[in-house]
Amino acid sequence: MENFIVSARKYRPKEFDTVVGQSHITETLEHSIANNRVAQALLFCGPRGVGKTSCARIFARKINEKDGSTSEDGFAYNIFELDAASNNSVDDIRELTSQVRFAPQVGKYKVYIIDEVHMLSSAAFNAFLKTLEEPPEHAIFILATTEKHKIIPTILSRCQIYDFNRITIEDIQKHLVEIAGKEDVKYEEDALYLVAQKADGALRDALSIFDRLSTFTKKNITLEQTADILNILDYDQYLKIVDATFENNIAEVLTHFNEILKKGFDAHLFIAGLGNHFRDLMMAQNAATLHLIETGEQTKVKLSEQATKWKAQMLIDAIEICNFADINYKNSKNPRLTVEIALMQLSSLSAAEEISKKKSS
Repeated sequence: MENFIVSARKYRPKEFDTVVGQSHITETLEHSIANNRVAQALLFCGPRGVGKTSCARIFARKINEKDGSTSEDGFAYNIFELDAASNNSVDDIRELTSQVRFAPQVGKYKVYIIDEVHMLSSAAFNAFLKTLEEPPEHAIFILATTEKHKIIPTILSRCQIYDFNRITIEDIQKHLVEIAGKEDVKYEEDALYLVAQKADGALRDALSIFDRLSTFTKKNITLEQTADILNILDYDQYLKIVDATFENNIAEVLTHFNEILKKGFDAHLFIAGLGNHFRDLMMAQNAATLHLIETGEQTKVKLSEQATKWKAQMLIDAIEICNFADINYKNSKNPRLTVEIALMQLSSLSAAEEISKKKSS
């Protein structure tokens, strides 16, 4: 039996054009190599899982490719990696700087990648400062961090800074679709969209979730299973409860809410999510704002269908009711009752609309 390789490792980018969602970074790095304008100290900043270390490794390999320091299988001899989270003392940095002065035996550059550089102690930063200010011509430093604000200004001023973006939901979903095809995994597009949302801009997290789902679902990922495994209230739940509020069916709405609580969902997150659902319905009423809804295409169709039942003012009122309950939830002595009152108010909107019609006629 072959050893399983997680997708984050199996599909780690090997070239700049395979890095997802960071074209502003990869194109700049490629141009710097092509024009021989490589800085001796680079700082890669951004959230976790967006490709900082991958770009550092690709860059380190590329600058030495023409000089014979990269083997046929892509192994680069002159790349040295240091995890500053576990090697953050003065002695660790002094050991590193003592190695820097020796020129590479093959190739032009020795590249030092220091991950989580913000974890270095103040003394270690100071020990590193002189080397970073006047490094040997053969030495290039690539520093990576998720917390740029923790790095002292004297280090920042000596680096060429690259700010990585959170990867968009659409880019993550597109990448998951490609991997699903390679791994022969069946899927519902809205399920992969939900995974991309849950990953919060981190591709590595998305791939980890994808692996878990493909194993659990036996390579057939559905929206319902995805929502269940990730402990997320999917749009179908909100669609049902909103239909019940429109029909002024308070008993059904409260019963449905009770079932949601029994499944272990947080009432505060529920009412915030319901407010967001009404917001999405508002966006779905106009083709010009449909793109502002962050869901899969199938869910957008369902939202558009549901939105036709509601008048714009009713949706505004619904959003305000949910927002009021959301704001007052933590200060309430009976948080559940706060949400239930909001649900009863929502269920009365259509009845109030009917009364208003009769009075006007």
